[in-house]
Amino acid sequence: MIKIYHNIHCSKSCNVLKLLEKHSAQFEVHDYLNEVPTKAQLVELLGQLRITPFELIRKGESVFQEKFQNRQLTDEQWIDVLLAHPILIERPIVVKDGVAIIGRPIEKVIELIAIKP
Repeated sequence: MIKIYHNIHCSKSCNVLKLLEKHSAQFEVHDYLNEVPTKAQLVELLGQLRITPFELIRKGESVFQEKFQNRQLTDEQWIDVLLAHPILIERPIVVKDGVAIIGRPIEKVIELIAIKP
């Protein structure tokens, strides 16, 4: 089963969702803004992505620039920031068979879910 961590207000996230629908892929949608992952789920997702919490942060978001831009925090503290401000989570995130990617560009998603051109 494919999972997509989706933001309905993000065009790139919506494009990935359309791609999955077009190819009749079986998938679950996780609206992470309204159903924030638990700390354990976020830690697992970071492991699947093979990145640090800081690398998962959308640094262009105003909340990051206003509150966190010049802060030096531990990984644990950045995880708490992501949970408190899920808008900072990069998107879309697609997970298949225990491997996760940030779905930009969309070609990364095509490769992950093995869509043939």
